[in-house]
Amino acid sequence: RREASRSGSSPFLGPINGQADSDSNYFVVPEFGYNKMIDPNMSLGITVYANGGMNTDYPGGQIPAASACAGFNPTTGPYNLLCGNGSLGVDLMQLVIAPTLAYKFAPNHAVGISPLIGYQRFSADGLQAFRGFSTSAANLTNQGHDSSFGYGVRIGWFGQFSETVSVGAAYSTKVYMQKFDKYKGLFAEQGGFDMPENYNLGIAFKATPMLTVLADYQRINYSDVPSVGNPSSSLLQCAGGMTAFCLGGNNGAGFGWQNVNVYKIGFEYQYNSEITLRAGYNHTDNPISAQDVTINILAPGVVQDHVTLGFTYKTKTGGELTVSYMHAFENSVTAPSFFNNFTGGLPAGSETIKMHQDAIGIAYGWKF
Repeated sequence: RREASRSGSSPFLGPINGQADSDSNYFVVPEFGYNKMIDPNMSLGITVYANGGMNTDYPGGQIPAASACAGFNPTTGPYNLLCGNGSLGVDLMQLVIAPTLAYKFAPNHAVGISPLIGYQRFSADGLQAFRGFSTSAANLTNQGHDSSFGYGVRIGWFGQFSETVSVGAAYSTKVYMQKFDKYKGLFAEQGGFDMPENYNLGIAFKATPMLTVLADYQRINYSDVPSVGNPSSSLLQCAGGMTAFCLGGNNGAGFGWQNVNVYKIGFEYQYNSEITLRAGYNHTDNPISAQDVTINILAPGVVQDHVTLGFTYKTKTGGELTVSYMHAFENSVTAPSFFNNFTGGLPAGSETIKMHQDAIGIAYGWKF
């Protein structure tokens, strides 16, 4: 559930207040994995999973035609929350295919490597007001879906240090993606949009024969991807005539997402030979700072805390049914609108973006 609003703008601006809830609230996210032991010390597998994504689909028409939006967008209103025409939003889907080779090089230690094959699909609508800030206004918005492929690599290690303690670590490079040609006037570096580098460290402690406690740390380096990490304030330099800082430029404005640290704790309880119970908690930094709230109406990824519950049931035929539930608690960020920089001193108000999430996961695994 995503929501965005603007309030407190001057009546002399129209005003440009408004509120909208994003539609398209339900998503199916597939996963698949297969693994085969080649010999007692080596396995070969493949995993297909969603790396991430963002969808917003705000209906337009919140701001009347007789408003300051006409100064940003000469097209006749009414306008959406970012002074564009029609519905406002983005649709990003990212898929990773990871063939994996793992090797047990010592009795209690193993390493693995996964070439990463990335695929992503993107569209954006309702950004007509930013044409004057783009290096290629014809490739900024309402171009339908574009797609790209890319590559990267992940390496990992797992070690069993005792009967009660095990440790794992993994590192993933960026997934270097082809550029979105249809949106080379939106994303920095003429349509660049890589998947960010990340690394992980985890430990599992078997507190009792039935209970395992797990803790993870993850780092995601969003700021190393210019179209994601560059600040939206670069648009001010663009307005001053520095083309490289315009949308699509070599140093083009982005969403201003900062690097985040993610902390996780989990509990796994072997209830009996058939049922395993699980619970977890996750806390992450908020990647979106106040100065970038306006552009992140498109991508309000502000949730910071979520909890999970789940179980696995082993069937009599040897299969495993796993069910999970996740709730990401609502969080919001409020800040002065970026439009304040262009209204001649009249207040453009402040904006609030907020989101919460719920997810149900169902998986079935079997050996053959």
